[in-house]
Amino acid sequence: MKKVLSLFMIIALLFSVAACSSDDKASSDDKKENVTISYASWSLGTEKEQNLERLMIKAFEKKYPNIKVKIDESITSTDWNGTLAAAASAGKMPDVLALPQIPSSLSNDWLMDITKMTEKDKDFANIPEAVRESATYNDKVYAVPFAQHFLGYLVNKDLFNEANLDYPEFGFSLEEYTKSIKEVTNINKGVAGTNHAFSVTDWYPAAANPDMGWYTVQDGQYSLDSKEFIAGANLAKEITTNNYAYESLPDDLKANFKGENPEEVWMNGQVAVKWDGTWGVPALVEKGTFDFDFIGLPGGRTGVTNDFVGISKTSKHAEEAFLFSKWMSFGKEGFMKRMEIAEKEGKALNTLPVNADPEILDEYFAINEVPGIKTAYDNLDNAVVEPVKTVPGYVDARWEAPTGVKVGEEANAKVAVILDNVIKGNLKIEDYAKQLDQLADQKSKEANEALKDK
Repeated sequence: MKKVLSLFMIIALLFSVAACSSDDKASSDDKKENVTISYASWSLGTEKEQNLERLMIKAFEKKYPNIKVKIDESITSTDWNGTLAAAASAGKMPDVLALPQIPSSLSNDWLMDITKMTEKDKDFANIPEAVRESATYNDKVYAVPFAQHFLGYLVNKDLFNEANLDYPEFGFSLEEYTKSIKEVTNINKGVAGTNHAFSVTDWYPAAANPDMGWYTVQDGQYSLDSKEFIAGANLAKEITTNNYAYESLPDDLKANFKGENPEEVWMNGQVAVKWDGTWGVPALVEKGTFDFDFIGLPGGRTGVTNDFVGISKTSKHAEEAFLFSKWMSFGKEGFMKRMEIAEKEGKALNTLPVNADPEILDEYFAINEVPGIKTAYDNLDNAVVEPVKTVPGYVDARWEAPTGVKVGEEANAKVAVILDNVIKGNLKIEDYAKQLDQLADQKSKEANEALKDK
């Protein structure tokens, strides 16, 4: 009888311990702080549309029920930096915010240093090195690579086949690029070699010289007086002035094409090689009437452009804000959920994987069967990153800086006006290359100096 009683006492004690353990766990879960983080992004569409981004937010809130995400509607796409500045002045910055340019956000002192959070994150380590470095300033990480796209050319294979020509494929040379555009063009029959040539000056230097970056910039230094940049500008002028590009055709020649705008002309199958980003692929898959592929940049380099988000320096919920940013972008669990939702809801995937985890890539390329995009992804070690959102002073160096040069009625034309007039054949690049190079280096130096203490 004593043995039986002892056994019952032991069992009762075990149940008591288990119950206490369960109560402790429930108590621990209950103690998780309920927090609300605010989020501002131009990619959210409307509540009625319920696009993929909003569905991802709902999935996050389901996964983490103690974290609510409030969309900050006060930050508007019509004046993003202006409304952010107003929010900062009022002490009402969103916890997580989309960044048009990281350097300007840094100089405004908006961004939190998230280096410690990224250092211990295994998923962050799976972001390609070139992309991670683009969000790093003075050895500190200030932004999360949020979405990823490739820049380059899409090819209409049918137009080349109909003309009995070989269409260019990923890895095509500069010579093949020029030759294919010229040979396939037949304006009288409504076939343009390309859509426009205004991006040639940006990608050409990196395609011609592996030691150069986009628009020649490398480690904060420009080489706009180099043979590579001058050759690119002159090639762009040749394409434009010889009517190989649809968008620069005179109106009487555009009459040979069907469409109210360049995008319609392309979708109608009348442009052979189109400059675009991979964000244009879903529309082709859904509505395209011709065989196409993504062929990237001449020379086989992968052009990468990223969207970024930052965490506000004043955020009171930095850990939750980082967790949310990760879920929406580079986190493996989040991107697998993104693909699941897209398939279930019939939504187009609106980003390439930022995380190079093999399981993610296998799943993604089982859905996305465009061969050139897979080739470009496999070639990321040879990537060149578009610097618009990441390089200090780039916007001034490429577009906005006044040059002191009179062009037409503009007494002090900006850089973009000079280059546009070069490409249209109104100016010679050789006359301005040195001046543009010195101006670009000056803007780069000024912008980097402003970030030294950040």
